[in-house]
Amino acid sequence: MRGHSSMTVSVLALTIGLAAADARPRADGWAALARGDYTRAAALLGPLAQRGQPRAMTALGYMYDNGFGVPQSYDAAAELYIAAAEHGDPAAQHLLGLSYDKGHGVDQDVVLAYKWLSLAAAAASQRQREPYLRIRNAVASKMSHEQIIEGQHLSLEWQQSRIGRPRREASASSL
Repeated sequence: MRGHSSMTVSVLALTIGLAAADARPRADGWAALARGDYTRAAALLGPLAQRGQPRAMTALGYMYDNGFGVPQSYDAAAELYIAAAEHGDPAAQHLLGLSYDKGHGVDQDVVLAYKWLSLAAAAASQRQREPYLRIRNAVASKMSHEQIIEGQHLSLEWQQSRIGRPRREASASSL
């Protein structure tokens, strides 16, 4: 249980940290999330998630995953994680990898878990990279050599498919 609590704190800290770096009119939703007012956070971040904002999708997915301010729903969480992960959000990729590892909202699949956890670790900030790698390696310890190679192959394919694509979440202010 202690590991889960530290993961919760890490993910929330990451999400809140990203939100602080991206403070605009939606700051009320991020502020509500930071102070634990999950019902308000869901109401304010929901429209952003519906418009395809990856960080909002990740935060809302996390809230559904844990039943914070919304009814707990692994299916809703996985849908949001998938959308944000496909946009390249490392926190969503990490949480999607965990969902595949546990079979929460998706069919349990260690190869896909490894794929998404590898992508998350590769794109994570320096501070998050080590914890992300530890979790990816814990999943790898349950896998055969062939499964690891398949997960690596899927990660590389996904990464190569993104080359040349403009990042939707990048903005002039973040350059």
